Amino acid sequence: MTISVDGVPVISLPIALCLFFMMYPIMVKIDFGEVVRAGKSVRPVGLTLFINWAVKPFTMYGISLLFLGVLLRGLIGAEATDLVKLPFGLDLPEGAACGAGTVVLVDGIRMLEVPLWRSYLAGCILLGVAPCTAMVLVWGYLARGNDGHTLVMVAINSLTMLLLYGVLGGFLLGVGRLPVPWQALLLSISVYVALPLAAGYLSRRFIFALKGRDWFEENFLHQLTPVTIGALLVTLVLLFSFKGDVIVANPLTILWIALPLFVQTVLIFALGYGLARVLGLSYEDAAPTALIGASNHFEVAIATSVMLFGLGSGAALATVVGVLIEVPVMLLLVRVCLRTRGWFTTDGR
Repeated sequence: MTISVDGVPVISLPIALCLFFMMYPIMVKIDFGEVVRAGKSVRPVGLTLFINWAVKPFTMYGISLLFLGVLLRGLIGAEATDLVKLPFGLDLPEGAACGAGTVVLVDGIRMLEVPLWRSYLAGCILLGVAPCTAMVLVWGYLARGNDGHTLVMVAINSLTMLLLYGVLGGFLLGVGRLPVPWQALLLSISVYVALPLAAGYLSRRFIFALKGRDWFEENFLHQLTPVTIGALLVTLVLLFSFKGDVIVANPLTILWIALPLFVQTVLIFALGYGLARVLGLSYEDAAPTALIGASNHFEVAIATSVMLFGLGSGAALATVVGVLIEVPVMLLLVRVCLRTRGWFTTDGR
């Protein structure tokens, strides 16, 4: 059950359905009215946008390239390769070169054979250009930060992703000599960001008008929670099942991918937290600012990697590793915030 373009399978409908139900509950929580009031918090909003879009994508690329392409390349397998989707729209013959890959024929379907470490790099890139919009609400709450600022940034990041995710993702994939399937990238943003964003906005307004805000927050959102978790679990099981042979053959694969992701998360948190202190932000704004930068929107990254490179690709596996390390590392950083609360004022002065 797939949607094909020029005979090439592009979207798996069952996977797309799972990914949509991962994204929709996140988007429906967003109150875009808060964006209008964000002008009152220029410094924390500006710092968050700077970290998320001007710094984080490029440090993720640099750190991942250093670890996966240099330090750990021999352990991953210098000659190991991965099969990924050939960007639709490209009519290349078998044996043709495309970036760092070569077109090969697998069961009658043209695929792109790329170095395995570059496939992992692609997944890390897609994580780096996807700032968190969902779980950061939890991290900010646990750190006793400013919930209003966190909600504003969730809304702003969701809108900014529509404009910058494809541009930055495509640019960094190209720099990494990976295929840049622009059509698939734009389609991915439309299906997995714009569609659930529009559905969330419209259904939120409809439910508010029909049932009221209290019913929406106390009943509707609670009913969505198991749907989100179920969709995420199904997707993770499918992703791991497709890469089970790689993990069994090299059980340390997860660790090799996790190392650059861990370093990146801690570095971006430290940078955001440090700059917040230099700018004189209150703790309530500093904590969520740093945590938003450190966390990733793994749902979008998973969805995009599956559409661009395939469910069984190393890129998709790398985004799943992002999910696995997200919770323990972010809980650690929340603890750091609470222990260093005294470094900041509590009123922004």
